[in-house]
Amino acid sequence: MATKDLAGASNNTVVGPSILISGRLTGDEDLTVRGRVEGEVTLSHTLIVEPSGVVKANVAVKNAIVSGVVVGNINATESVELTREGRMVGDIRAPRVIIVDGASFRGRVDMGEVEPGRVPVARPPVARPTVRAAPAPVARPTAPPAPPRPPAPGTATAAPRVAAGATPAGARPAGAKPLPPPPPPAAKTAADTRAAPVPPTVAAGAKKKVVLKKKGR
Repeated sequence: MATKDLAGASNNTVVGPSILISGRLTGDEDLTVRGRVEGEVTLSHTLIVEPSGVVKANVAVKNAIVSGVVVGNINATESVELTREGRMVGDIRAPRVIIVDGASFRGRVDMGEVEPGRVPVARPPVARPTVRAAPAPVARPTAPPAPPRPPAPGTATAAPRVAAGATPAGARPAGAKPLPPPPPPAAKTAADTRAAPVPPTVAAGAKKKVVLKKKGR
């Protein structure tokens, strides 16, 4: 990893658009990034990231003005400004923080005091629990009820149980004499077939004449 000290250079060092610096940068003047810087940056003055610049490093400076892309944490003893074109992913710690409307920022802001020259330490990613929806129960087809099984051939059917000493309905006790057959219907005689005398009919209101006969002495 390369280490470059910017001490003794001009008041402002510029990293051009076609330059890639990977390593640790330290200095006592301003640094303007138009290219790409990866690693660690420690300055006693101001870091300026222009719209074409990309900084992937933890930064410890006096002031920071971000108009490009910064991926990492910034600790500033005075101020951090994120302009409208600026995009940053990381945490900011400075007494004064300015985020202009239109800027893109994802991280945390701590406006406490910062010790000069202290490089922020990257926080390990926090694992978030993954919540998964329980699968919906799958409806299973219900099997139709089994048909009744026919009795096996040769299986005897149990007769109804009769209490001891009781005689089943319609059964005769043992040793009883058989009943005689019913007599045949009697034939009708000729006398029975004669018509019975019909009594005379008396009209309503008619007087009945009674004849009395005296017996001779």
